[in-house]
Amino acid sequence: MSAAHLVVLYHTPKDPAAFEKYYAANHLPLVTKHAKEIGITHVVLVKFAPNSAYYRKGELTFASTDALNKGMSTPGFKAVADDIPVFATGGFTVLTGEETP
Repeated sequence: MSAAHLVVLYHTPKDPAAFEKYYAANHLPLVTKHAKEIGITHVVLVKFAPNSAYYRKGELTFASTDALNKGMSTPGFKAVADDIPVFATGGFTVLTGEETP
């Protein structure tokens, strides 16, 4: 069984300072609050260098694709997903995938 990943690529926000403030004070605590319910096993957060194609990346790891699918059906996941458009004023892209050799 291979680990599965959900990646959120954030485009450059209209107001980076407001993004960072909300992300740190509201969104990340919301993810932490629901991580166990959702089934997240690992989180990687990246802030890219200026002039990159994306502004930030949030990558959530799950034990398997089944665990990812189960996690995506929880109320906690809905709360986290519904929060993203509140602060991601530049837009975002969501990708899912499974580790392969």
